[in-house]
Amino acid sequence: MTGTGLLALAPLLVLGAGAIVLMLQIAFHRNVRVASLLALGIFIAAAVVVIPALEVSPLPVTPLLQADPMALLFSAVFCLAGAATTVLSVGYMTRRDEQPEEYFLLLLLSTLGACVLAYSAHLASLLLGMELLTVALYALIAYPDKSVLPLEAASKYLVLSAAATATTLFGFALLYTLTGTLEFAAMGPQLAQLPADVPYGNQLLPVAALLVLAGMGFKLSLAPFHMWTPDVYQGAPSPVTGFLASVSKAAIFLAVLRWLLQADLFLYQGLLQCAAIIAILSMLGGNLLALRQSNIKRMLAYSSIAHMGYLLIILVASANIDHRALATEAALYYLIAYIVTTLAAFGTLTIMGGQQGEREMVELQDVSGLFWRQPLLACLMLVALLSLAGIPLTAGFIAKFYIVTAAVSGYHWGLLGALVIGSGIGIYYYLRVVFYMSRRDDISQTQMKAAGGWPVHILACVLLAIIVLLGTVPQPLMAYLRLIT
Repeated sequence: MTGTGLLALAPLLVLGAGAIVLMLQIAFHRNVRVASLLALGIFIAAAVVVIPALEVSPLPVTPLLQADPMALLFSAVFCLAGAATTVLSVGYMTRRDEQPEEYFLLLLLSTLGACVLAYSAHLASLLLGMELLTVALYALIAYPDKSVLPLEAASKYLVLSAAATATTLFGFALLYTLTGTLEFAAMGPQLAQLPADVPYGNQLLPVAALLVLAGMGFKLSLAPFHMWTPDVYQGAPSPVTGFLASVSKAAIFLAVLRWLLQADLFLYQGLLQCAAIIAILSMLGGNLLALRQSNIKRMLAYSSIAHMGYLLIILVASANIDHRALATEAALYYLIAYIVTTLAAFGTLTIMGGQQGEREMVELQDVSGLFWRQPLLACLMLVALLSLAGIPLTAGFIAKFYIVTAAVSGYHWGLLGALVIGSGIGIYYYLRVVFYMSRRDDISQTQMKAAGGWPVHILACVLLAIIVLLGTVPQPLMAYLRLIT
């Protein structure tokens, strides 16, 4: 591999080398503070090296990886999200009498898997990145191991995710049988003209598509493959839940989007119709089930199902080649807004839970009076919820406006109607949390101190500012996304 290729892979190399260094540090000198600071430095370094890597992009690096501005942008976003999760995790884990040095190593490896997914141009690299991401998440979800809920959540996620991976692999095998290739770009032309000597080719293709759709639907927690989501979100530690809900889903969706674009799979109307049905089920089902939740983590779990349904609208809208650039731009903007907003929401729960030792404060009554006891946390949660609801002056509003524009341009009125109805339902349960936070009946409780000290306060302010800036001054990011799509 040439020096140019190594530079293009700089974020992956920094994360990989950093994981080895952190492993050696843990082996020779166990210290939570050193491990967390080292992990934080690795994440920041991996995000910074994206800048010189952009100078040599776009560049294919072996048939497996494509180093282009989209991959590098999201590698930086994933690394910064990993850094934010590191800051949130320190106070949370240490207050539970854990020795979480390995926790930060697993977080690095999971982020490395997400970045590999961002680079993927081949089904082999897609699978490797997805498994590196999820296998590390199995262990992350099980922290702290002294509690029952994290172990139960990790067991459920392990068993069901393994089944989903096997299903996806079977679909990949059938696609390879039909096309003789696993490269994204080469798969499209091969599928368009299936060789006559492939037995039962026309019958195998729908089966392969359904298997892959089911496996990826599980990873993205789309209805009807979503049953694991609320239990895993509730049982996992709050910082891990935030990482799982944001980085994990965004990375997998980004890899699927790149696959569909490079292989031009939008030609298959059956696939798009299935995606449209799943989108409607996810948008309506996720929002309706969220109405019944008093546990905020379970509510956000069902909310994430609905948001993945919103994103599927973009895939359906991309069928029209004239609107494909707009739809891709909408998808990238929505993913960035969703990552920041989700980290802010679960970051608030992490800070609150870190103050109470073993118990997490995730019920509606736990946030009662939060505006009067901890104004900064309440403001962060308020802005995050308003963004998830798509209220103006937040990142979520611009992201949903993008989706509406893409749906209108393709005349997808059914999907647009489901989006409007689902968003209307979502406003109710988001504002219910705001109502509880504004109640004055619990202001007599002792003042809470943010777990993690000033770094957590700074992170809260940064997340709040990003959400507001993306909602009020979106033009710089929109212009950059327009250049790379």
